[in-house]
Amino acid sequence: MMRKAATENAVRWFEIYVQDMDRARRFYEIVLGIELEKLDAPDGGLEMWSFPMSENLPGAGGALVRMEGVASSPGGTLVYFGCEDCGDEASRVVAAGGHIEREKMSIGPYGHIVLAIDSEGNMIGLHSMN
Repeated sequence: MMRKAATENAVRWFEIYVQDMDRARRFYEIVLGIELEKLDAPDGGLEMWSFPMSENLPGAGGALVRMEGVASSPGGTLVYFGCEDCGDEASRVVAAGGHIEREKMSIGPYGHIVLAIDSEGNMIGLHSMN
């Protein structure tokens, strides 16, 4: 099988579906130490808040999304958030309304990860080289 050369990162955008936007925003703002920004939604049944992003930096942008009829769940797509030391962000998960599924663990030369459940029941990953 012939491989195509990568001309861009595979992930362009991610969405984390939530049931309670205020609760979910608080969780991510506290755990990641960031401020989410409200996006103009294309219709009235959709609410979106984006994570900080820049077109000139590597990685993908994304948002929390509340949409009627779409549930949050731990079995969906797993999004890993980049961190300086994922143990720092993990230390804020419980106080923000989530819980730790897997404590900080080494993934060898690829750094460290933490698996957590957010305030809406979604599993997320935290990744760092430290």
